[in-house]
Amino acid sequence: MTVLQVHGDTTRPDIESSWARSRLNGVRRDTLPPFDLVTRTSESNLARAANPVLRRVAGELEGTQVALVLTDHAGQLVDIHGAARSMRHAIGDLGLVPGVQLGEDRIGTNALGTPLETRRSLLVRADEHYLTVFRGFTCYGHPIFHPVTRRLEGVLGIGSKTGADYRLSSLLARRMVRDIEERLQRDSPRAQSRLMSAFQAAVGRRGRAVVVIGEGLVLATPAAVDLLEPADHAAVRACAESVPIGSQESHELALTSGREVRLVCTPIDGADGVLVDITQESVVRRGNSLSAHVPRWPLLVVGEAGTGRTTEAHNIAGPGAVTLDATDIVLAGESVWAAQLGEALWGNGPAVVVENIQLLSPQITALLAQRLRETTRNVVLTSTPGEHLDDIHAAVPALCNDRRELIPLRRRRHEVPGLAQQILTDVAGHTRTRFTAETMRILASQPWRGNLAELRRVVEVVAAVRSAGDIIPADLPASHRGGQAPGSPIREAEREVIMAAIEAAGGNKLQAARALGVSRSTLYNRIRALRIG
Repeated sequence: MTVLQVHGDTTRPDIESSWARSRLNGVRRDTLPPFDLVTRTSESNLARAANPVLRRVAGELEGTQVALVLTDHAGQLVDIHGAARSMRHAIGDLGLVPGVQLGEDRIGTNALGTPLETRRSLLVRADEHYLTVFRGFTCYGHPIFHPVTRRLEGVLGIGSKTGADYRLSSLLARRMVRDIEERLQRDSPRAQSRLMSAFQAAVGRRGRAVVVIGEGLVLATPAAVDLLEPADHAAVRACAESVPIGSQESHELALTSGREVRLVCTPIDGADGVLVDITQESVVRRGNSLSAHVPRWPLLVVGEAGTGRTTEAHNIAGPGAVTLDATDIVLAGESVWAAQLGEALWGNGPAVVVENIQLLSPQITALLAQRLRETTRNVVLTSTPGEHLDDIHAAVPALCNDRRELIPLRRRRHEVPGLAQQILTDVAGHTRTRFTAETMRILASQPWRGNLAELRRVVEVVAAVRSAGDIIPADLPASHRGGQAPGSPIREAEREVIMAAIEAAGGNKLQAARALGVSRSTLYNRIRALRIG
């Protein structure tokens, strides 16, 4: 437990470190809390274990200026109990209601988000809160760990108005957390016994590679342990978490060793878990399978920003390819760029890569279509996906004899661990650092709106601060540290439809709502529920 220092003129080290992190996260002292209400899911194991304890103690504290606050492992406020009416009003005026996020990266130093960051208990006095609006309160936070898995489940906070006696807060919090952890332990065997039974039933054949992934629990046969590296474990988990309830799914996965395996993922009845049966394929992956087959020219590469369109195009075009980028039209002008296009496609010679055709005007599009009909060169074109390929730029795709669709990273989460480790080795120039399995899991759970380019930026940040040893979750940028379980395929599809509508409307949510055929309030509710930024 953190040793509390007598309050004086010197800032305590725990508080000073938290202030520094708050500044790095861009939190501003004098602003109001940036609370975004998140739709709460069904009652969690933590809430079920904590609620009876919170209600009992709240009854003992009735009428006092003390509030009991519970957050989950992601910093989301789960519930508030107790406190006199004036205290409840003061809390409500700050916007503290179930569903808001209280992470240190969002609101700076506080007795709930900071213990999540440090995994230690902490007293935060009035003037030690980073945000000025919280300085009317003194709060104590104590982390809650699952007694079986030792996973951080959440934080119990005890808050009071400045001037109240907080000296017993640590004793009361420890007693309550002990009771909550005992209830978590009593509730855990039932579900875990189902996971264990499913695991034992699946490993009857000697040498079978089987993994069971459940809430805070992973079981693996010796064959699976020998087969999987840390990056592979995270990839297997990503596959398992994508399986819809009540259905079985199969995935092909290239392991770190180069072996190709097939994963058959089956949800376990009566438990929040998935059984993964791993079988080795007879072939070993050799290079990039997309670029391996002989292309037919001209060829169009379509993908979102950051998916690797340029890399894929040049892999296909081969060494010595001539490149023209439509982004250069802004500087060179259309007439100069058109002349360069004609020169590049004239006569015989190396392949030509024409990038970002989505930026071409109708006139240049028509010119490019004409040149494609006339040229004898091998040509690769790149573009973002969208209706423009069937509208303003339709003439160019119609002339292409081959097309490659690059899948966004969020739809292939199981590849993130291997890609992250590969990028880390390339960026660092050595193999003295590697991501831990938990860090890989967090990376695989990110939405990756910027695709491979965003993943590379995150890895570069990590490589700059960690030159050797294991990379743990705390080494990740705050923006990519939380990690959230991926939603169901239906929720992910809904998220993409809404994001595409907002982007097509230029950010105007009213127009996006009309295009989707829903009311503006319905759209805002879905944006909050799906955590769309």
